[in-house]
Amino acid sequence: MHELSLMMGVIDAVEASARENKASKVTEIKLVIGEMAEVLDDAMNFAFEVLAPGTLAEGASLSISKIAPQSRCLACGVEFVHDRYHFACPTCDSLATELFAGKEMHIDAIVVEN
Repeated sequence: MHELSLMMGVIDAVEASARENKASKVTEIKLVIGEMAEVLDDAMNFAFEVLAPGTLAEGASLSISKIAPQSRCLACGVEFVHDRYHFACPTCDSLATELFAGKEMHIDAIVVEN
């Protein structure tokens, strides 16, 4: 369950940012996670529930937006959206493709009270 360590990093970053901005409380955290990042939403939510108490994020809401996988065909150059399992180029059927979106994870926004 690597989501626990991921959420520890998120909460650490959120708290550091909130303290830098002299916030008294974090009310919302918005994450963006690629579908290919191998991160489970339920596990992230559970980790947040476990780790948030006692931090500035205690009682905050957590929202997770997913990013669909997107690849570029190295044979014909077309860029396309696909699911986790089908990454062949829809134009030329080449399997020589490069994933350029869908593996990322970042904090998109933090809402705080001062």
